[in-house]
Amino acid sequence: MTREPYPTARREESAEILHNTPVADPYRWLEDPDSPETQGWLLAQADLFKRQSKPQRFGDRIAELLRSGSVGVPAWRGDRHFFSRRTPDQEHAVYYVAEKDGGTERVLIDPMAIDPSGLTTLDAVQPDKEGRLLAYQISVGGNEESVLYVMDVATGVRVEGPIDRCRYSPIAWLPGGEAFYYVRRLPSTELPEGESQFHRRVYLHRVGTSTEDDVMIFGEGLKMTNYYGVSVSRDGRWLQISASEGTAPRNDLWVADLTASPPDSPDLQVVQEGVDAQTGLSFGRDGRLYVHTDRDAPRVRICVTDPETPGVDNWRDLIPEDSEAVLSDFAILDDLERPVMLVGWTRHAISEITVHDLATGERIGEVPAPGLGSIGGISERPEGGHEAWFGYTDNTTPPTIQRYDARTGETTLWAASPGVVDVPPVRTSQVVYQSKDGTDVRMLVISPVDGEGPRPTILYGYGGFGLSMTPGYSASVLAWVEAGGVYVIANLRGGGEEGEDWHRAGMLGNKQNVFDDFHAAAEHLIATGVTTSEQLAISGGSNGGLLVGAALTQRPELYSAVVCSAPLLDMIRYEQFGLGATWNVEYGSAADPEGFGWLSAYSPYHQVREGVAYPATLFTVFQSDTRVHPLHAWKMCAALQHASTGEGPIVLRNETEVGHGARSISRSVDLSADTLTFLARHTGL
Repeated sequence: MTREPYPTARREESAEILHNTPVADPYRWLEDPDSPETQGWLLAQADLFKRQSKPQRFGDRIAELLRSGSVGVPAWRGDRHFFSRRTPDQEHAVYYVAEKDGGTERVLIDPMAIDPSGLTTLDAVQPDKEGRLLAYQISVGGNEESVLYVMDVATGVRVEGPIDRCRYSPIAWLPGGEAFYYVRRLPSTELPEGESQFHRRVYLHRVGTSTEDDVMIFGEGLKMTNYYGVSVSRDGRWLQISASEGTAPRNDLWVADLTASPPDSPDLQVVQEGVDAQTGLSFGRDGRLYVHTDRDAPRVRICVTDPETPGVDNWRDLIPEDSEAVLSDFAILDDLERPVMLVGWTRHAISEITVHDLATGERIGEVPAPGLGSIGGISERPEGGHEAWFGYTDNTTPPTIQRYDARTGETTLWAASPGVVDVPPVRTSQVVYQSKDGTDVRMLVISPVDGEGPRPTILYGYGGFGLSMTPGYSASVLAWVEAGGVYVIANLRGGGEEGEDWHRAGMLGNKQNVFDDFHAAAEHLIATGVTTSEQLAISGGSNGGLLVGAALTQRPELYSAVVCSAPLLDMIRYEQFGLGATWNVEYGSAADPEGFGWLSAYSPYHQVREGVAYPATLFTVFQSDTRVHPLHAWKMCAALQHASTGEGPIVLRNETEVGHGARSISRSVDLSADTLTFLARHTGL
């Protein structure tokens, strides 16, 4: 079979010297997206992909399975509750308010009503404490810029906004809805070139006034890449501000008593500073301060203290660290003779909720769950009560909302995804295998209920930033398995499935552990007859794109096909683009000799070698991606097209007007169908 020739890409043979080491970068010219040369190359790649991607398979079935719709966990404010729901024919979820439990619903935000093109996404929402005003943030075309508005809930009228530069901004309302704290970047006109995505500050904004009158509360003189969290207790007394350097797994933390100092000049007291741990505070209705922390507890514990004495010396364990499960969240139900705390856990990526005596922490029961899956967002009434709500999903169950009644101990279905779909039967098992260094690693294997292997298989992984890969409803996974394939999700080091130690075992100088875990998963699947290397594909996005980029350069013979989505691949220059400067706490910096050694050892773009038969590879990137610039995939695609002697094609899917995050359903279907079509073609499905 003769492979179609690739578009011409000029190679520059110069090298940059870093730490006395020459670093080749033959396709640096592709870093300029606006140059005529880059534009011409991208057009030629688009033509090549169009020819390679036909005929598309899977699209109709993925669309059918996504007609399940979705539903979100409610946020309660008195008799009102706020929630999201997507019906079978909607492109985006719609945000609603319901006036009473089970009462009249009204649409508050419909992204398609705002923008029928489908390019506008709802990024975040936060009702005020009384449920009379709603702060919400929207972005256009995938840029994730999160422009902030405020709406009157009763009338649906905008009363504030637009306020720009609010990406990743929490909203912390003061009681009464007259003011809120929020996070905003400094204007680009005040910043050096290339730093406009950084330099955040915490402000106090009074509704109805100009942002020019906002009071800067916090952040001046601190690190450029800091992210800030801010919240206000339900009674309005306590302000909490946290700061983390980029995505570092640690934060500094301050509190202020707003009855002792004014909201526009809070007297912030240190709770934690310069400590290698993540800590958050919850001010209880009972007057106690609840501390959620991995300080001296990598799998997390809950402590209690008095808000007047929030320092670590005064913490007392309420829910100690578990030896196996990772503590994720909690809720307090206090309208009971014996008030309780519900505690959410993940045990080897499977969720559970336990019930504890609020005073002593003694475990007294558990919350029945619908199955072995993922539980998200335990929600309580802010004023207290005996009920809690939580989201539930698993590999064959679209999102549902469950209601737990602490008076009866029963869990009941409160809301289901509105669509009715024919979900194919699958068999799911959790498999333990050993990595290169003997570490036990788990993976979830989803396969057809009938027959045995070997079968065409997709191995998916992420392995970074402490994020856990947990079970969830996926139309793409189900469509692949229904067609006869196997889909595997590996819980690699670098993730959070086994706590913070598991994360740190896959970051900075330990990053190779992640890749070794992934290779070992592939080898185990082959050795146990699930698949063969000729039938094995790998897939990953963002940090997972880095994972599969490293996998295909380190072990090209192990894999038949690769989908590499929105990836980081030039790990020598990644800090200079998108949000890369916030990730050097996860990967290390090439400016540092030690970090350069880590990065250069695996940087996929720099590990491409001429004359190697690389697997068939599809890069999928998004032109409006402001997190991971598409240039990573562009450069890597050019390098592989030049170097590979394999028969499988190296192709690029470059999509416009979408970014790293949320997108419309039709765009999601098209992307998923293209990727599955490519993988099926090159694994024999």
